[in-house]
Amino acid sequence: MSKNRLIQYVLLVIILVTVPQFIKNDYALHLLIMVATYGILVLGLEIILGQTGLFSLGHAAFFGMGAYTSALLVMRLGVPIWLGIILAVLASGILGFLLGFPTLRLRGDYLAIATLGFGEIFGLILVNWDSLTHGPMGIPGIVRPQIFGVVFDKHMYLYLVIALFILSLAVAFRISNSFLGRAFRAVRDDEDAAEFLGIHISKYKIIAFVIGGMFAGLAGGFYAHYVTFISPDSFSYEDSETLLAMVFLGGAGTVVGPVVGAVVLVLLPEILSFMVQWRMLVVGVIMVLVMIFRPQGLMGGGMRFLKRKKELATMAEKD
Repeated sequence: MSKNRLIQYVLLVIILVTVPQFIKNDYALHLLIMVATYGILVLGLEIILGQTGLFSLGHAAFFGMGAYTSALLVMRLGVPIWLGIILAVLASGILGFLLGFPTLRLRGDYLAIATLGFGEIFGLILVNWDSLTHGPMGIPGIVRPQIFGVVFDKHMYLYLVIALFILSLAVAFRISNSFLGRAFRAVRDDEDAAEFLGIHISKYKIIAFVIGGMFAGLAGGFYAHYVTFISPDSFSYEDSETLLAMVFLGGAGTVVGPVVGAVVLVLLPEILSFMVQWRMLVVGVIMVLVMIFRPQGLMGGGMRFLKRKKELATMAEKD
């Protein structure tokens, strides 16, 4: 890691740690918490879709798996919350394997349809397994985290989710810049060429689903103990659509892009709340305009330019 990059990371951490202290409005804190939660979620989908090119319409199922796993373990078995969230990450990773393995030979629209069906099946299980999930009534009264007997308030939740987001972002960058990330992109760009180069296509597809599911499980585990109530409606197909929109709006194939998309699509409807009935129409129009005039996403072209500039600078130093 270069010195300049390290300084940038340190400044980012300082900003994320100090700014929340000056925010007193509970609703503003809630929005920031949701931005960070969705940021973790879309980092997982970015690995599946943006890095590996696997068009998934069932990402909300991983989110739900994490939320229900942590909530049920903590409330029914008395598992500590931190352990519940860790097990939620593992459970969502296993669910990613269960989705990835049978869909190995599917591509494009066929894969999208399969993942859509997977998400719908997961939702039906949540609705109909009353004895475990309480069905459509959901699970109320989920335990909140505590430190030395002090129940978390919104500031503490925000600091926790910021820490989880920074960890997730660091892992996502590490994956993107490693051999694993390059293998993902090779699969995305040309499966036949990647296989010719010795890359095991099936292996890396499954790994992408597992890692993407684990990111979503982390977000889901935190989310359950933040909102303290979850139901099947919280993890529907519409939520998967929203996550896809975040990735494409910010720029698929970039680590930062989907996070920017999450910021925009969480905050923009609230900024336009004064328009009441028209706000979602305005958000939709903005999305269409971005896709027309900047199909690579808000950060797509810029990130590629910076990467190319860095490559040219490296070549110049070698000369």
